[in-house]
Amino acid sequence: MELQKSFQKGFIQLKSRLVIPPMATQSSDSGIPGKETIDHYRRLAGNSLAGLLITEHSYVNPAGRADPHQLSMASDEVVADQRKLTDAVHAVNPNLKIFAQISHAGANTSPRVTGEELVSASPLEGNGGRSRALSIDEIKELERDFAAAARRVKEAGYDGVEIHSAHGYLLNQFYSPLTNFRDDDYGPQSLENRLRFLTEITAAVRQVVGNDFPIAVRLGGSDYQDGGSTIDDAAGAAQILEASGIDLLDLSGGLGMFMRPGHREPGWFSDMSKAVKAQVNLPIILTGGVQTPAQAGELLNQGTADLIGVGRAMLRNPAWGSEL
Repeated sequence: MELQKSFQKGFIQLKSRLVIPPMATQSSDSGIPGKETIDHYRRLAGNSLAGLLITEHSYVNPAGRADPHQLSMASDEVVADQRKLTDAVHAVNPNLKIFAQISHAGANTSPRVTGEELVSASPLEGNGGRSRALSIDEIKELERDFAAAARRVKEAGYDGVEIHSAHGYLLNQFYSPLTNFRDDDYGPQSLENRLRFLTEITAAVRQVVGNDFPIAVRLGGSDYQDGGSTIDDAAGAAQILEASGIDLLDLSGGLGMFMRPGHREPGWFSDMSKAVKAQVNLPIILTGGVQTPAQAGELLNQGTADLIGVGRAMLRNPAWGSEL
């Protein structure tokens, strides 16, 4: 079966095509993975079929914290505790690769969580109040924060890093025309401008992690809303990101959501992933609505993606697909 086949492209070398995607546990009280968090990932790592596990997002600085119980990658003090998580996963399943996802929530949080004012691409109204636009100097500082967080990811024993640019968080706020109204080089006047913050982050991350450490991007490729980013944008964005030197593209969509409105079929972003895959040589992860190994195999056979993410079904049954 396709799902069981190993996968190798560049520095992405996996024992199978099955990915356990990022899913928040909100189980940390101080930004570090405690026993509950580590036990959760230890259970997921027991899946004998999975080739890659991507952890829930860790914030790169306190102003970007999305939830009081979110993991942190914002200081060197967390590295030793993050390593306990990677050591636990590798001990259970030495052939399973584990990536850490890093993020900044932007306007998609609250001062009650961060203790700081909200920032975004542009002034936006949200549940946490009104954000203000980041200055160029602040953008550059955040690029350094992402790079420092990626360095900590590597030091903590992860096998790669994923940069979160989906689900309405900060980098998605720059990418989406619905939330970016700037008039500078980071504005919506071109796709390159909308992605400039992200591509500058990938360049900064590459400098600190080296050429042989995989960099993935989770891209909210299409907002699936009038006036928002489109599937054509996603295909163009993938080409820009490939040129920036990333190793893996993890597709999602729906601004501020985790699914496609009105769709529940297996692989509900498959129209986007197929269009993107036709334009780039990057490995593509497709996640969304997959319930059975047969569904995952069919999506692979149809050429919609190179790798299939299985989330909620994996939470219900951590041994999902292991019988194959």
